Amino acid sequence: MNKSSAASRVLIANRGAVAVRIQRTLRDMGIDPVVVYHEADRESLHVQQSPLHFSLGSGSVQDTYLNAGRLIETALEAGAWAVHPGYGFLSENAEFVRACEAAGLVFLGPTPQQIEAFGLKHRARELARGSGVPLVPGTGELASVEEALAAAGNIGYPVMLKSSAGGGGIGMAVCRDADALNRAWDSVRQVSRSNFADSTLFLEKFIERARHIEVQVFGDGAGRALAIGERDCSAQRRNQKVLEETPAPGLDAAQRQRLHDTAVRLLEAVSYRSAGTVEFILDDDTGEFYFLEVNTRLQVEHGVTEEVWGVDLVRWMVELGQGVLPELTTLAAGLAPRGHAIQARVYAEDPWKDFQPCAGLLTEVSLPEPVGGALRVDHWIETGVEVSGLFDPMLAKLIVRAEDRETSLKRLLESVEASRISGIETNLAYLGALLRSEPVREGRCLTSTLAGIRVPSQAIEVISGGTLTTVQDYPGRTGYWGVGVPPSGPFDSLSFRLGNRLLGNPENAAGLEITLQGPELAFRSPRCFVLAGSVFEAFIDDEAVAPWQVVCAQAGQTLRIGSPRGRGVRVYLLVEGGLDCPEYLGSRSTFTLGRFGGHAGRALRAGDVLRLSCPHGSAKPGVILPEALTPEDSETWQLHVIPGPQGSTEYFSEDYLQAFYSADWRVHYNSSRTGVRLVGPKPDWARSDGGEAGMHPSNIHDNAYAIGTIDFTGDMPVILGPDGPSLGGFVCPATVIEADLWKIGRLSAGDLVRFVPVTLEGAVAALERQKREIAELRAIPSRLVRAPAVEPEMHRFEANGVAITVRRSGDGWLLVEYGPPVLDIRLRFHAHRLMLSLQQEPLPGMLELTPGIRSLQVRYSPLAVEAPRLLQALVDRILTVAEQPAETVSSRIIHLPLSWDDPACHAAIEKYQKSVRADAPWYPSNIEFIRRINGLDSVDDVRRIVFDASYLVMGLGDVYLGAPVAAPLDPRHRLVTTKYNPARTWTAENSVGIGGSYLCVYGMEGPGGYQFVGRTLQMWNRYRSTPEFSRRWLLKFFDQLRFFEVSAEELQQIRADFLVGNYPLQVEQAEFDLEAYDRFLSANRSGIEAFEASRNRAFDAELNAWKAAGEFHYEPAQVPRPPAEEPMPAHFRKIESPVSGSVWQVVVDTAQRVEAGECLLILESMKMEIEVKAPVAGTVRHIARAAGTAVLPGQSLVYLEPMV
Repeated sequence: MNKSSAASRVLIANRGAVAVRIQRTLRDMGIDPVVVYHEADRESLHVQQSPLHFSLGSGSVQDTYLNAGRLIETALEAGAWAVHPGYGFLSENAEFVRACEAAGLVFLGPTPQQIEAFGLKHRARELARGSGVPLVPGTGELASVEEALAAAGNIGYPVMLKSSAGGGGIGMAVCRDADALNRAWDSVRQVSRSNFADSTLFLEKFIERARHIEVQVFGDGAGRALAIGERDCSAQRRNQKVLEETPAPGLDAAQRQRLHDTAVRLLEAVSYRSAGTVEFILDDDTGEFYFLEVNTRLQVEHGVTEEVWGVDLVRWMVELGQGVLPELTTLAAGLAPRGHAIQARVYAEDPWKDFQPCAGLLTEVSLPEPVGGALRVDHWIETGVEVSGLFDPMLAKLIVRAEDRETSLKRLLESVEASRISGIETNLAYLGALLRSEPVREGRCLTSTLAGIRVPSQAIEVISGGTLTTVQDYPGRTGYWGVGVPPSGPFDSLSFRLGNRLLGNPENAAGLEITLQGPELAFRSPRCFVLAGSVFEAFIDDEAVAPWQVVCAQAGQTLRIGSPRGRGVRVYLLVEGGLDCPEYLGSRSTFTLGRFGGHAGRALRAGDVLRLSCPHGSAKPGVILPEALTPEDSETWQLHVIPGPQGSTEYFSEDYLQAFYSADWRVHYNSSRTGVRLVGPKPDWARSDGGEAGMHPSNIHDNAYAIGTIDFTGDMPVILGPDGPSLGGFVCPATVIEADLWKIGRLSAGDLVRFVPVTLEGAVAALERQKREIAELRAIPSRLVRAPAVEPEMHRFEANGVAITVRRSGDGWLLVEYGPPVLDIRLRFHAHRLMLSLQQEPLPGMLELTPGIRSLQVRYSPLAVEAPRLLQALVDRILTVAEQPAETVSSRIIHLPLSWDDPACHAAIEKYQKSVRADAPWYPSNIEFIRRINGLDSVDDVRRIVFDASYLVMGLGDVYLGAPVAAPLDPRHRLVTTKYNPARTWTAENSVGIGGSYLCVYGMEGPGGYQFVGRTLQMWNRYRSTPEFSRRWLLKFFDQLRFFEVSAEELQQIRADFLVGNYPLQVEQAEFDLEAYDRFLSANRSGIEAFEASRNRAFDAELNAWKAAGEFHYEPAQVPRPPAEEPMPAHFRKIESPVSGSVWQVVVDTAQRVEAGECLLILESMKMEIEVKAPVAGTVRHIARAAGTAVLPGQSLVYLEPMV
């Protein structure tokens, strides 16, 4: 056992909170912890806090944490001298101890003989009997269920069937009769075999009014043992401890001493080594105690003992292994209890569902800060960790010590109530109820007490999630448009706000947005609610629910929301008080593409639990929204717009601008929250191409978009929605006014839309009226008047020799453009200076600033400031800034790893080729296409240029979430390309591509069009703060990006380490000096001009080839039109399409028997997959629509012959 104190590494053969706790002591001792992990635990704190971490793979528990050979190999590889087993797993496995010792490793725990002696419970009873320890009537090892039944008859029911190798409440069952014992036999054996590799079972008499008392003991392995107080662990459910405390309440001094003496006597009899616990059952009626078992390891609840007695049991275990632990008599002389400590275990479980374990993403972890000597928090979690269903559900332990039990209980309750864990269910509310309960407060808990405690749940349980059901709030996520974070929030914000107003909720109360097919929800507590928006089928139990009316659900009732009864695709569920989920960047709204906000950053699914905020009591059942205020659905819509920012003859012909406003645009089924696609007259462009910005005339240098702007992505317009992009390179002729944005969320596939231009004054008046109507719940008569002209508002002037254009974009956005439409970093510099000035001294009513390539967008509140006043203040500021001397701008040179031509890029190209376009000029290699279009000799030239270039970050959020759009500082590094047409439907997160003259790193997985060169690390960190991520996004404007090459495998490891702070970036502080940059351009002008001339010749050749091949007019294959309806027998059941869209997949075959609720086929509509299920059991007789066929609402899909 002796080991030099200079030994520097110990392997922790465990995970989670105990691994974190052991690390703490090892570091205090100057010892390096070596940790191991299952891949599901990669983000656990026990991994992140140790640089010496080793993956055990992603296999089963047996292949990882129970794989003794792998653990020993890792310990030796890492240079460890000892292994600390923690608790659970192999902590009480004698063969593991022997294997450690055979490998020359010190096992920090008992000897294998002691583990075997006490590990098998029947043998432990024999040892206890030999030491004079009182025993509960029971058996030795049982060979069969028949033997168990006979023994139980002699002992008398109830009995406890227990695993001989078990522990931690695992592997045991109370049996109150022979039938129960018969049923439990196989399951307990299986649990024992799975968890402890031992299926030996035995029986004990079950004491009905029992307390669970245990004594902490430490032995020196030389025949001496020391008792360090006792703990009361009676507060348990299903034999799993929940609350533990020391000293045990209600014991007199004589009982306490007898317990301690008995425990010491038993362990000294075997010369016990290291930490151990002797557990007893105390009969509350008689005061007698009986031996239960010995746990030959550190206990989960060891912390309460440490806090009261001022010891560090892990340190003692290590020092004993090193051979430097002082004599136990010396240690005992300094021991004295101080106060009272109580521990609460926080589990990932749902108390309402019989404590069912819960797994999933933790979107919020807020635990109280530890206070030395008063509050200790042992845990392994943080926001962003995924809790696996493979392991024990314990997340944390809250340990409080105070002068007395009453104070300790009070402070523990405060700590529990101060804790928040979101994303999955936990027992925090249950713990709070326990700590307030009379048995716990009075110290009268029995092992059976918790079984009788039922805790109410202020929540809604999701039985089924529907097509797309998300948490949203109003006004959504504001203030982050400049870094590519959309507001999200309710698409039909008017209905959402009216619903909250009916309930008396705060305007920002969170509710559910339900699309196409609704969820099934079970109320766990009484709560009033309102259904607002389009009219959907809805039932509370079997009673129909009317929209726009306050309805009260009782606890246990189920709300089923079906499909729309008519037009419209969205309905909103608002509940009294609102939904309680964590804010993300100031909002509870879900941004599903970014995987954050709302509930776990995604749409709801079965098993989710939505917590409810406290009801305010002002909701009045039966209150109905006045009919005059009820938003109506329609097949034809007028959307009031303000022309601009690019709705002029610079971009479109005059005739087409008139046609744009006179046309009836049809809503395309492939629409979503990012935007509503429209089908209508093809644009007549005023120019042949976009110049440096791209080959298509719709292309412009990237600028910021307004929400609700009509964005021509090529020849097809899209009305940008609440999840749309903030930055892009397409022209926008008009923008929907803020008062009409709700209508975009009401549009259904096939609806007709007409754009009606209105004046700015009319738009602001409409917004004021809408705000009053919501507040007062009464209609205010008014009518918007069509604007006399469709020319957008523009203001042109010069500032210090630079041409300035200020364009209006809707009723709350202004776009400031610098210079001509070319890529000129000097123009971006001017926009940056204006942004800095406005950030330092904001204008009245200003909300957000978003820079583009040569522009700055100013968003403001039209109700907070008059537009002419703001415009004049903005123009004055532009002129003032332009006259100031050009100062340098702070910059950083950031070195990023790049996996050249990464496999993820190949996967995206392959998907595109199979599902979007079979042939394209950029096949088979995007990099070869970049070479050809730039006139380079080889793909190695492309590689050289990309790795030599320094890319200046000119915009953030080009494809969401801090994604940079950047241009090379040296024009000789400016490769030009065109974008995919049509765009890809999938791009891997952090792919790197070139489009037009720009390089972009994709901030998240999604669609895209840039030509790939490779892949890099993350630009956005959803949940963690690290040295690189002081904010959620990595980069700043005017950062300079330089790439260095790594392999795809190296990048995978870098990406795994980077988000948790284990991959430091090389960052150099720098400045951008415009005058110095001008001198660089002048000095290299001849070389720059030669490069550009060669590149432009190749580009023009490619452009001409495209024109000859008709590439600019590429049309995707048309979806086949639906065939005419066929007559069918009258008794057949016709299954109709609920929406406009196309058939994505037919799941069944003709003549196939199906059950009610079975999926027949899947439709694609509004960028969502919709399952069409059989309403009755029957036989498929006719499939009316093949995969790929377009469908309209009401058209037949399948005919079923119902079962008789």
